[in-house]
Amino acid sequence: MRGRLSTVARIRDSASARLALPDNQSYRRYAALDRPYVVWSVVAAPEFSLEPMTWCFLFAGCVNYRGYFDETAARDFAAELKEQGLEVHVGGVPAYSTLGWLADPLPSTVIHWPTHRLAGLIFHELAHQVVYVADDSAFNEAFATAVERTGVRRWLRAHGTEDAVNSYREELQAQAAFLHHIADLRAELAEDLTRGGLPVPARQRAKAEALAAFTSRWEGFHAAAGPRAAAYEGWFTSPPNNARLATVALYHDLVPGFEALLQEAEGDLPAFYRRVEALAALDRPARRARLNAAAGRVAGWNSGI
Repeated sequence: MRGRLSTVARIRDSASARLALPDNQSYRRYAALDRPYVVWSVVAAPEFSLEPMTWCFLFAGCVNYRGYFDETAARDFAAELKEQGLEVHVGGVPAYSTLGWLADPLPSTVIHWPTHRLAGLIFHELAHQVVYVADDSAFNEAFATAVERTGVRRWLRAHGTEDAVNSYREELQAQAAFLHHIADLRAELAEDLTRGGLPVPARQRAKAEALAAFTSRWEGFHAAAGPRAAAYEGWFTSPPNNARLATVALYHDLVPGFEALLQEAEGDLPAFYRRVEALAALDRPARRARLNAAAGRVAGWNSGI
């Protein structure tokens, strides 16, 4: 444990020194918990929509999920949403950010993670303190994911072994293959679910067929993703629902646009943050338009790993 906490301290120092992330007391303390997750997140979406429901709060603004410290309370709320005809996903969350309002501790739920994943989590959560838009969860999570990925690459180049570098490369390859399959499924569902002229039973059948076809693609995905495919096996053992698909979109859809902005800033993170702050000042359609336009320029980005 002493060794792990020492590693966390080095990661935390690196976050501020090398990634220009806030130099404060967040993730400089440790909290021992008696449960596997810090909170449980509830995401919901209508039967014929891939857009998640939104809830609004005083400090966090409007977000596409609700978090509960008690798992039973989360599942009770999920049951209420199901009774309303919504599709629901309840997932455990190992850590979170209070956006700098409090000095967030590092919880015991993640202390034994592989070092690069632990680093990625700290970089991701600190990024929320740099830029946060009160009404755009997808923007916030994709920005933090982009910071996480570049941060882990830089950490591994500075501190990682060859095995660690190869392991992260395999993770990214598996994730890319998975996101490709998810994108295909969402495109197919979007076409089926928005056919307003079709009767409900026909739309339900089309949706069921698309989900069944997705789960049957396990072997093809396994071949494309390689040794890290097992991490995604659960997605192929039972059909996912709209809420679960929406969760993937929140974290990944806008990442290519952010990575393009980082490329344009020549990897200079403070300059990148200023570009993102300028985007955050726009309205949501304008933010989407700018990121989507930038996404096509990401092809030349050299991640260094």
